[in-house]
Amino acid sequence: MYSHVPKDYICPICLGVSGVEGKGTLLLQQDVIYQGKIVTAFINSFWIKNNPGHVIVVPNEHVENVYDLSPDLATHIFVIAQKISLAMKVAYKCDGITLLQNNEPAGGQHAFHYHLHIFPRYDGDELHKHMDNKQLADPASRATYAAKIRRYFNTK
Repeated sequence: MYSHVPKDYICPICLGVSGVEGKGTLLLQQDVIYQGKIVTAFINSFWIKNNPGHVIVVPNEHVENVYDLSPDLATHIFVIAQKISLAMKVAYKCDGITLLQNNEPAGGQHAFHYHLHIFPRYDGDELHKHMDNKQLADPASRATYAAKIRRYFNTK
């Protein structure tokens, strides 16, 4: 309905969900913390200054934005997001959680595949002040955070 996909767009999230690693996507398979038939969750490649290890939950099928999301798919995404939020609270020992989802360029959407961010929050972290200062996280650091969440799920 409200599409902003450029001509010849190759979706980096679709590539990552299907297991492709390389220039088309920064996602590595080691970053995946959950993959089901409908939804995948992974440690984001870009981190905000005081909030490392944030997670993105995506539908496996290509859906551009919230306007195109079916109610059933939205429900499934939020069920997984809740489980990951609970895991993050324990595994990261964070003080809170922020969910963020952007739609269309004016809303801050940069990858044209629906994705829900789950940020660990810490008292005084100033997340919103640093949102425009994202940094590419090295794969070893991402793997550390992915392992923390996987460990949580393996003990449940």
